[in-house]
Amino acid sequence: MSKPKKVAILTAGGLAPCLSSAIGSLIERYSEIDPTIEIICYRSGYKGLLLGDYYSVTPEIRENAGLLHGFGGSPIGNSRVKLTNIKDCVARGLVEEGENPQKVAADQLIKDGVDVLHTVGGDDTNTAAADLAAFLSDNDYGLTVIGLPKTVDNDVFPIKQSLGAWTAAEQGARYFQNVVAENNSNPRMLIVHEVMGRNCGWLTAATALEYRKLLEQRQWLPGLGLNRDGYEVHGVYIPEMEIDFTEEARRLRHIMDDVDCINIFISEGAGVEAIVAEMQANGEEVPRDAFGHIKLDAVNPGKWFGEQFSKMIGAEKTLIQKSGYFGRASASNAEDIRLIKSCADLAVECALRGESGVMGHDEDQGNVLRAIEFPRIKGGKPFDLELDWFNEILDEIGQTKGARIDVQH
Repeated sequence: MSKPKKVAILTAGGLAPCLSSAIGSLIERYSEIDPTIEIICYRSGYKGLLLGDYYSVTPEIRENAGLLHGFGGSPIGNSRVKLTNIKDCVARGLVEEGENPQKVAADQLIKDGVDVLHTVGGDDTNTAAADLAAFLSDNDYGLTVIGLPKTVDNDVFPIKQSLGAWTAAEQGARYFQNVVAENNSNPRMLIVHEVMGRNCGWLTAATALEYRKLLEQRQWLPGLGLNRDGYEVHGVYIPEMEIDFTEEARRLRHIMDDVDCINIFISEGAGVEAIVAEMQANGEEVPRDAFGHIKLDAVNPGKWFGEQFSKMIGAEKTLIQKSGYFGRASASNAEDIRLIKSCADLAVECALRGESGVMGHDEDQGNVLRAIEFPRIKGGKPFDLELDWFNEILDEIGQTKGARIDVQH
């Protein structure tokens, strides 16, 4: 393949603390390698691609691309659009009745003169990119599609570490460092910290780990009621674990009686099967997005967990707090920026040689950083319950570990 003359970037799906930095890294690397390669950025993800709506990366933007590392969110905008969900695309006015969104997207890339499309997103975004790459290949469009793996859940097969996940855990810990001070706002206080993670508990576990590192740095004054016990994580509940509510309530009640407060961390996906079963039994509609995922903010697992535990442990007041939007909209930390830059550098190399795939450390091939084939990319990778650091947390807080969530009523 000849050198690309024009490349496009889009970000899609939910936010993660890597999108702005990934855009900046790609612009910086292209500017270093060959500033004559034109760059455009589609507004609001696949929506902008379908509509041909984009930003042009000017010399001023190239010169100041490093500023993007200091911002969270995505300056070029995000949206949740599934190109294979024709009905949804038509309903949203992105394509006309009878049009194939994939063909509309492919034709728009050709119209815009794009040789390489960079997508930055999670499993849904990269699944959409894989479908588009296959469509382009099958129909001889001659375009290269290159993905960067974004998700705070860190749950993409076979990628070892998704961009932005480390930062999300760090920011979630910082968030709870303030929230936990509510532990003395009322006697017998129950604080539920709901962390993002639809199918995977990695972020919840990693957030608990980072928060407990912050506790290690604190000095305490037990004589005035200021001791670590009241600020500790007392329970961690994730989708991969079995949860015996009766046994856990018994354990937590002993802590409540002793410490006068309880702090628990839960994944937003923990207990969802039981919540949905309750809603359906009550004749309630279960809200879903364009990808068919349950809208977790509407289901509200944190509130449900609080209700389950509150009476069982004798809580006088329950506070539900969610760190997701605080964490996912953060700028990347130094550790993530290093990972983002390495993936972006490889992405540009692949673009120059016309190699499609998703950039990441391939767990099936010795954790080598490479362009992973699109058909091998999928979400839903479970958190490894056998990791030493996770088991150390559970051992230290006195919680037992199960194999699979099984909510008992």
